[in-house]
Amino acid sequence: MKLNTIKSSILAAMTLAAAVSVTSCDDKLDMGPITQITPDDYYLSDEQLANYVNNYFLSHLSAPFSGAMYHPQGSYTSGLGGSDYNTDIFISGTGSTTWFAKNHWQTPSGKALQGLYGNVRVWNHFIGIAEKNIADGIVSGNTELADHYLGEGHFFRALTYFRLLATYGDCAITEEVLNPDDSQLIEASVRDPRNEVARYILSELDKAASLLQDRRRFNGQRISRQAAMLLKSRVALFEATFEKYHRGSGRVPGDAAWPGASMPYNQGKTFDIDGEIAFFLTEAMNAAREAIGSTQLTANNKVTEPQYGQLTGWNPYFEMYSQTSLANVDEVILWVEYSRTLNVQHSASYYITTGGCNDGMTRAWAESFLMTDGLPFYASPLYRGDSTVDKVKTDRDYRMQLFLYGESTRAYSDPANPKSDDPTQCLFGAPHIYSSVASERNRTGYSSRKYATYDHNQTYQGAVTWNACPVMRTAEAMLNYIEACVELNGDVDATATAYWQALRTRAGVDPDFRKTVAATDLSRELQLSVYSGDSPVSPLLFNVRRERMNETFNEGLRFADLIRWRSFDRLLTDNYIPEGVNFWEELCNDPVYDNPSFVYDGSSKSIASGPEQGKYLRPCSASLAETNEMRGGYTWTEAYYLSPIGYGDITAASPTREIENSNMYQNVNWSAEGGQYAIR
Repeated sequence: MKLNTIKSSILAAMTLAAAVSVTSCDDKLDMGPITQITPDDYYLSDEQLANYVNNYFLSHLSAPFSGAMYHPQGSYTSGLGGSDYNTDIFISGTGSTTWFAKNHWQTPSGKALQGLYGNVRVWNHFIGIAEKNIADGIVSGNTELADHYLGEGHFFRALTYFRLLATYGDCAITEEVLNPDDSQLIEASVRDPRNEVARYILSELDKAASLLQDRRRFNGQRISRQAAMLLKSRVALFEATFEKYHRGSGRVPGDAAWPGASMPYNQGKTFDIDGEIAFFLTEAMNAAREAIGSTQLTANNKVTEPQYGQLTGWNPYFEMYSQTSLANVDEVILWVEYSRTLNVQHSASYYITTGGCNDGMTRAWAESFLMTDGLPFYASPLYRGDSTVDKVKTDRDYRMQLFLYGESTRAYSDPANPKSDDPTQCLFGAPHIYSSVASERNRTGYSSRKYATYDHNQTYQGAVTWNACPVMRTAEAMLNYIEACVELNGDVDATATAYWQALRTRAGVDPDFRKTVAATDLSRELQLSVYSGDSPVSPLLFNVRRERMNETFNEGLRFADLIRWRSFDRLLTDNYIPEGVNFWEELCNDPVYDNPSFVYDGSSKSIASGPEQGKYLRPCSASLAETNEMRGGYTWTEAYYLSPIGYGDITAASPTREIENSNMYQNVNWSAEGGQYAIR
């Protein structure tokens, strides 16, 4: 199959996402036969195998919690630019009442699992037939390609099970396409302990890697060996740290309060959680090293903005997030292509360049970035204060200098944009918190520039951008290795040291991370990742977490990180109040805020918090009306670390349709009865 055919077929699949779907019936895995869509005699050539995978490729390329791992087509959102919502570093609107207010999340009265298990069934069907046909030698075409597409099937099945694991913990593992027979479905509903699920996912990714081609074969536009190894390192690190920090909560097998302990099928099982943690950390390190290989990081030439008339070619690091093709960017293991010709476009760059999409980065995010001398802002003589965003950026980590708009940042450089050659209009200007249009308003004053483009043709309105989107990068693999190494050994080894120094060097920060650790005062750090549970972590581990966030913000990883680190526990005793820029000291004097739409009186019409709440903007409490449940900041509920299983799932797994006889148990701190709020 020709590469350009493969490429265009995936692009075409974006426009036909709804054309091939799997419908669900009554029970968790009781679904109409996929053979009604693709008959068994279809899987007889490498091209047919590719077409099957292409039909599901993008709709199944989804991460736990944050969703699509790329900019969705159309959508009129900032795409991955908004993927860290519901965290300490990014806020959308006034925050999520479902996650951070009391009594909004209930046990579903129906079913919660069938969507993801529908995805599992898609890949069980494909793998079962493709594996047999390849083994029988009846698949025509290129043997390597046929194996490759089978490997992609294993990758996507692993990714789906990772979503199940991260969301629900223990879950049923099945590789069968079950018939709609009650006894089969009930037996298949047995929940395997989460550590066994994680081990299964790693084995699936090993199978995938043994079949997949190298990244170079498809220039990063299909799943590769490196992608499988990077996902393996991500899964292994997630599970190791989840088991470490959630042990004793009832969410880890072997805990006294673990609900799986009472199930007959778990009797006699013992769990060596220390051994499991060490196993997963070791696997994370090994897989990360394989994903990286000899790949070098994309260069940062420290040019922080283009000149007039310059659209591209001014900084390879910035343009890793804003160019039309990433085929030759080795750091990018997997990426998604868009096409103006095929009308496959997204809106991320438009909303990024407007300065906000009713969202914004937080003060906790901004203050996390080191100065170029390698010291935290509170320990460095280079720090200029925070009375303007430009001052915040000065002499800072180049990831902040590149990916944060300041007042003097060039906003336009394309001669096609009538503003670009006007000195009074070409700069970004004061934070865009004043817009009367909510979808173009920034909530915090900190506007990310990651995924922005200077091509006017791609930003003059929504959903006209065709810049590529990086999905997986070797930088994450480096971070996975560093963190796993510190968690396992208590310190970095030579490989972790080399990776960390490489990341800091690219960021324009002194590579001596030891001086950072020595100067870190955890009481001055605002990020939730200071804590795991109710205890602060070591300054070394915190700085590993800092590095991870500074490098991968707005790439859909932060919420999952806070979940696995058990960092939301801090909200059980103290509300978390997201803050933005220091507005009421100097920024407020800009004439742009002297307009009727900029209301800050605490009423329901307010779009900013007033000076009586402090000099830093507080987007949750712009409105102090009683109807605004978020006005006091974020709270947390212990049950939320795992989602509830639906009442319908539990009763479907029972021969009598009664909870008491079910093969499926509810997660800790949730009621099995539908419509009930979390117990605690």
